[in-house]
Amino acid sequence: MDNNLYQYTGHDHDVASRQRDFMLRLVLAFALMVVLFALLLGRFVYLQVFKHHEYVAQANTNRISLVPTPPIRGEIIDTNGVVLASNYPAYSLEIVPGEIKGKTEDTIEALRAYVDITPGDLKRFRKFRAEYRSFENIPLKLKLQPDEAARLSAQLYRFKGVEINARTFRNYRYPELTAHFLGYIGRISDRDQKKLEEESLVSLYRGSTHIGKSGLEGFYERQLHGTPGYQEVEKDAYGHVVRVLKTVPAKTGQTLRLAMDIRLQQEADRLMNGRRGAIIALNPQTGGVLAFVSKPSFDPNLFIDGIDSDTWKALNEDWQRPLINRVTQGLYPPGSTFKPFMGMALLESGKITQTTVVPAPGAWSIPGSRHLFRDSVRRGHGSANLSKAVQVSSDTFFYRLGYELGIDKTAPYLAEFGLGSPTGIDLPNEYKGILPSREWKAKRFAKSKDPKTRQWQPSEMVSVSIGQGYNAYTPLQMAHATASLANDGVVYRPHLVKELINHERREITLISPKPERSIPFKQSNFEYVKQAMARVLQPGGTAHRIGHGLPYTMGGKTGTAQVVQIKQGARYNAAALAEQHRDHAWFISFAPVEKPQIAIAVLLENGGWGASAAPLARSLSDYYLLALKAGRAPAGAVQAAGTSAPQQENTSQTVTGAPASPPAASVFQQAYATAGNVQTASGATP
Repeated sequence: MDNNLYQYTGHDHDVASRQRDFMLRLVLAFALMVVLFALLLGRFVYLQVFKHHEYVAQANTNRISLVPTPPIRGEIIDTNGVVLASNYPAYSLEIVPGEIKGKTEDTIEALRAYVDITPGDLKRFRKFRAEYRSFENIPLKLKLQPDEAARLSAQLYRFKGVEINARTFRNYRYPELTAHFLGYIGRISDRDQKKLEEESLVSLYRGSTHIGKSGLEGFYERQLHGTPGYQEVEKDAYGHVVRVLKTVPAKTGQTLRLAMDIRLQQEADRLMNGRRGAIIALNPQTGGVLAFVSKPSFDPNLFIDGIDSDTWKALNEDWQRPLINRVTQGLYPPGSTFKPFMGMALLESGKITQTTVVPAPGAWSIPGSRHLFRDSVRRGHGSANLSKAVQVSSDTFFYRLGYELGIDKTAPYLAEFGLGSPTGIDLPNEYKGILPSREWKAKRFAKSKDPKTRQWQPSEMVSVSIGQGYNAYTPLQMAHATASLANDGVVYRPHLVKELINHERREITLISPKPERSIPFKQSNFEYVKQAMARVLQPGGTAHRIGHGLPYTMGGKTGTAQVVQIKQGARYNAAALAEQHRDHAWFISFAPVEKPQIAIAVLLENGGWGASAAPLARSLSDYYLLALKAGRAPAGAVQAAGTSAPQQENTSQTVTGAPASPPAASVFQQAYATAGNVQTASGATP
């Protein structure tokens, strides 16, 4: 019995111990739960009270988005308001690859039931897809027909990641007629993006896809682009726009009004008649560009959304180099058109006077040398003063005097006319040309091991004196020098843009035609050389044929520039040479002589004798002075190539909502009627 009692008492002790352990664990668990709930409550209070405003702002950001609205690009018009570069609205079919379910190719194939997707569309899409990011809109078809847009819009709910967006398209109405000075726009590249970042301009291009690449489009990019706007929109959980809360409209870019009349430009283009070369015409009184033709040309519309590789290869490998802007980037020896400026150097240096007469034989040799430098006229011209030497284009006259004057005394006088320096025209990438000098040659041949190659040789001055040798200038430089000479040394900077029209502010900024400087030469010498150039068009002059029946006074100078050297004693035979090796034909002119209104430089690449370029300058001067200035030219603009409707489908920018009408020519008229502020800008730099 005692044993049983002992065993019972031990059992009760174990039960009590287990109960105490259980209660302890229960208390600890409860305490842990209290602590955890306290932590959750504390976190809740922290988020809801102390961080309330911060997270409300973030939540609103997730719900409300800012959608940038790119501006409509400014137009470019001629002096009469005729639109040369414009915008037109249209719808485009676009794909966001990151939102497509399944294969993109399957989606495109399904879209064919509603839209005509051509092989060209697919090729362009694949090119863009390699360059765009997955969440960016990639154009599949740049311009939808109205029925296509209507048909597809009703089915868009079936295609996730497919959008129809309104865009403005850039169009060049006279493509090949204006390509080399208008330039073109193109998609913003990595290089463009980097430049925008360096200049802190990224915010101005939010939503924009294109930027000016060349010509006026590139030079005046900041003025043409405008300022972007934005829409504040509310989105649902799926990212769909529920409603527009606020709209800040974009500001349209400024309109560029040129000094050029498109009718004169077309006349200059017609006169070239398919030949290679350039025509540039300036107003000597203002520096305004009246005509700007570089042939052959190209269609700038091809570049706006990325030119295809086959077309690019064809343009780039064409031996006629249509992409080269011959007016500002073509470097050519000026030939005898150089002689009036060389004559000014001879007069101003005191080497000769207006009455000095020197021999002008059929050939001349450097003293102590047996090498003959021949005149273009085998029998020579007997003897001549400077006026006669310019009129008949005597080579031996300039051989002798140029050699005796030397390069060190000659170069500074020629530099006064801007030869060998950029003119400062409002176009990018202008070449400065080559005005030979002792310093230039040392720099040019600095790597040569032969000291004689680096040093200026006196004999080199002989060919330089007649516009050959190392001389190389652009047609623009020759026109600019001619205008400065015709204007008695008053120099104006050449400029294409005459006015900047700001439609938003109702302001017009004038490109003020203020003289840059005056050439410090004697006025009597200017007048003497100008009259000598007038004699070029008179009987006995090298361009006397175009002077027949001239109803106004005109000065000019022919020039024939060698491309390949002819052996000593050999005759030039164009028929025996490849076309690319034949001489260039030059003609410079100004009219009227008394108060010049137009100065022209004509270059016919491999065109032969300079006299063959003279008729083009005469015809262009006739059209300008007798038709346009006298009001006898056909009123209105010439018809653009093809039809008046855009021929090329080109994307400029994406806009939100329905297409908006771009500024029309009427806006230009309204700007003049209501302009509240007219400002003046000196020179051509924007």
